[in-house]
Amino acid sequence: MAIDTPSAGHARASRAPGLARAFAFGALGTTALLAIYFATLTAVSGSAFALEQFATFWPYVVALATGFGIQVGLFSWLHRAVHAAHGSGKVVAASGTTSGVAMVSCCAHYLVNLLPALGAAGLVTFVAQYQVALFWVGLLANALGIAYMGRRAAAFVREMDAAA
Repeated sequence: MAIDTPSAGHARASRAPGLARAFAFGALGTTALLAIYFATLTAVSGSAFALEQFATFWPYVVALATGFGIQVGLFSWLHRAVHAAHGSGKVVAASGTTSGVAMVSCCAHYLVNLLPALGAAGLVTFVAQYQVALFWVGLLANALGIAYMGRRAAAFVREMDAAA
């Protein structure tokens, strides 16, 4: 059981503005990823195709974009908190790498749209056949990235509360 001392309460209250900013960055990340999704599909195959794909796969696309937004929010909060505490940037670098890997994983299925131009018909057929599986891989990567950064953020908060 934790005792709520004035300094501990102050430490929690000082995180509130950072959380609002992190939420805003997360929402911006989600919106940006959805914009990139529509822009890429529209550029490659036209707006009708983009809307058709979204109508078919919207639960996956929205979940991936939301997961990415959560990672962006966690990353921005952790980045700001670590630098505000003059701590090491290693936590932020590791979190950024995790987020980057999750992003690449979640967007790998878009190669389906680009591969015909590269003449890789067999590979396109294979990737198209497993598009939903690739969505699940992306969702798993997002979940792992969120869990990792969430653990790092929680550890950082515990260290800061202990120091306060």
